[in-house]
Order: sequence, then structure tokens, then C-alpha cells
Amino acid sequence: MDLLLDSGRAPGDVLVFTTGEQHPWATHELSFGEASYWAQHDAREDVFFADGAAVSRARPRPVVVVAVNGEEAAAQVLPPALERATALLVVCGDPQRINAVLGAGV
Repeated sequence: MDLLLDSGRAPGDVLVFTTGEQHPWATHELSFGEASYWAQHDAREDVFFADGAAVSRARPRPVVVVAVNGEEAAAQVLPPALERATALLVVCGDPQRINAVLGAGV
């Protein structure tokens, strides 16, 4: 994340999905309610972290990061995440698992 932000990307341009355990930021923010949580997504003022299951609810952003930290959901999250990335898709995880899902050499 630091590398993306240090390269000039605005925090509001970055969307992060996790395929396994929820990112701690998302868990904390969801404790205030779904409406407040998704309002932050819509405001696009900061990096937004979401569970991969919510990929269809998220709006496109220039940079989408997918943390493949759970095997089962990766196949459902990666293709729509690719559609939401308007400039750059960053996928973090086991390259063999990612290649199997995307069908390409990453």
C-alpha cells in the first residue's frame, strides 16, 4: 500500500478486497454499521477495505488490490475485481493459485 501511495496514487483511488479473513480496518468500521461503512466507500476519501464477497457492491476505482488470503473465494473475487480496476489490478498471494483462477501467467 505504501508503494502505491508513495507513487502518487490518491488514497481514494484504492480499493482493497480480501478473500479470507476481513482486514482489521473493515472489521472496525463495520462495527459502526453498514450504512456508515459504505458511505465511506462512496465518499472516496481514503483507501477502502472490503470483504471479497462485497465485490459486486463496490464501484470501480483506478487501483484494486486483492489479497488472496482465503482460497475458496478467490475464484469468485478475482474476475469482478479485474472489472472494477480501471487502471491497475494488484493481486497478492500464491502465484499458482492466482494463475489457476485467472488462467494467465501473473
